[in-house]
Amino acid sequence: MSDLQQAFEQAAKDVKTLTERPDNDTLLKLYALYKQGAEGDVSGEKPGFFDFVGTAKYEAWGKLKGTPQDAAQQQYVALVNKLTG
Repeated sequence: MSDLQQAFEQAAKDVKTLTERPDNDTLLKLYALYKQGAEGDVSGEKPGFFDFVGTAKYEAWGKLKGTPQDAAQQQYVALVNKLTG
């Protein structure tokens, strides 16, 4: 396993230990970067109109389409490190 992959997995654990809940924009960014880093480009059907949270997550992930997984992982690790500071 690469150093980046290990750092990414550690960041995913660290984010669960945050003492303060980040704002919604930051949460969406964390979600989108994690999904892009773990799975690649957005997949599956867009959630229904009344699933506001699911739609917001799907659209945030969709904005990262084309971002290489390693780049998304690096950005995710950097953001988590900033939050856990």
